[in-house]
Amino acid sequence: MSDIPHLWVADCPNCIGGRFFQSCFLSRFRFRSDRWFAMATFHTRSAARFMIAPSVVLLFAWMIVPLAMTIYFSLLNYNLLNPGMESFVGLLNYQYFLTDPAFFAALINTLVLVAGVLVITVVGGILFALLLDQPIYGQGIVRILVIAPFFVMPTVAALVWKNMFMNPVNGLFAYMAKAVGLQPIDWLATVPLFSVILIVAWQWLPFATLIMLTALQSLDEEQKEAAEMDGAGAISKFIYIILPHMARAITVVILIQTIFLLSVFAEILVTTNGGPGTQSTNLTYLVYAQALLQFDIGGASAGGIVAVVLANIVAIFLVRLVGKNLEA
Repeated sequence: MSDIPHLWVADCPNCIGGRFFQSCFLSRFRFRSDRWFAMATFHTRSAARFMIAPSVVLLFAWMIVPLAMTIYFSLLNYNLLNPGMESFVGLLNYQYFLTDPAFFAALINTLVLVAGVLVITVVGGILFALLLDQPIYGQGIVRILVIAPFFVMPTVAALVWKNMFMNPVNGLFAYMAKAVGLQPIDWLATVPLFSVILIVAWQWLPFATLIMLTALQSLDEEQKEAAEMDGAGAISKFIYIILPHMARAITVVILIQTIFLLSVFAEILVTTNGGPGTQSTNLTYLVYAQALLQFDIGGASAGGIVAVVLANIVAIFLVRLVGKNLEA
């Protein structure tokens, strides 16, 4: 006889006639346990939703309200120099912004800036990762020094490069040019966009290096040893083993950096102010110039919406690319 108590279940055919069966008790017990668990799960989920609801509503309002106001202002003829003279103009601001020659120049500069920084950071990140993966003296200190520029504020980094490196009189590059008998150049005036690319790439190179190094260290050493036993050289191992293994890390670096590089602003403001002319003006700086230099809030709002749409198109494309790469 089992120690589990027998209970009378009135509606059970096995219990008719005063017979008690353990199976009836167990089935009813399991049913009630499942029911209690379902109720507990439901109440837990309801409580969790209730507790996070204020944060979700606040974040939603924090994103939607500025976007809605920007869309509203983009439909108005709104200039800060003419307060109280706002008027509805529909899509006219979008027409002016998209047909402005400065827009096409800024769009091209934005694409060149993103592509240039990605090339430097991806190639440099792979090379630094290969270097830091080697057993060297003071490896921990070297890694900290390599990663350190990523924690420098963009404004500070731009000021350092502008005054210490690219100054045509007292900068390090000018001193090096004079040392070899060359004429120093004014980097920010002669090659402004390339100068901005160097500054931004210097900031993002540690991030790419860290991601690449993490991927490289996850590579199985047995694959390298097998390749060496088969007579593969360093170049062959890099092309056929290391590089394919780092493909996903490269894709992640491209995705994350592209999203941030589309909105580069501080480096341009501190160094070139978008000039000379529009040679280093990107979409972000163009919107800033229209809003706070020309005081055209309507046109700047239309430019901001255009920039958001273009950024989302690029982000969707990159997310799909990353998804296909991760599934492969």
